[in-house]
Amino acid sequence: MSSDAAPGPRPLGPAFRGRGFDDFQLGEVIRSGARTLTQADIGAFAGLSGDFNPAHVDESFASASAFRGTIAHGMLVQSVASGLAYQTGVFDGTVVAFVEMTIRFQAPVRPGSSIHLELTVAEKEPNAGPKRAWIRFDARVFDQSGELVLDGHWILLIARAQAKRRYPVRSEDRPG
Repeated sequence: MSSDAAPGPRPLGPAFRGRGFDDFQLGEVIRSGARTLTQADIGAFAGLSGDFNPAHVDESFASASAFRGTIAHGMLVQSVASGLAYQTGVFDGTVVAFVEMTIRFQAPVRPGSSIHLELTVAEKEPNAGPKRAWIRFDARVFDQSGELVLDGHWILLIARAQAKRRYPVRSEDRPG
């Protein structure tokens, strides 16, 4: 089973589109839309994180390196992947917490590369509680040519269908 999602922000409101723990099936694959990473994204991430490694921000240094040009921070790629996951809509209003992640950086991501995420439901908590339970997803990020650039796994705590958040995120939508 597979779900393809269009990229872009999701409107918030009282009707959540996210899926509860019981709605995910083992082996199911969720595919995100794509996002192109720019040199401006890389520079902004360097400023936010404080990681000014010249492999990311200095073209003349990076051109003389094994990378033969600047590359995106691996953590930037992972951060964008988590945003792509949210934009699929399947986690809207149902993710309780990001519990754990492992990451293996498989190939460099260059400015101008478009990446997308594939999440596979790999394991579900066998003794799920009444309100929430964890799901382990195998996470793989590919570039526009289909090359695997990042893989690992994510463990997310997901609300059960009957325990989805009662209130939307936006304060103006909350009752009272």
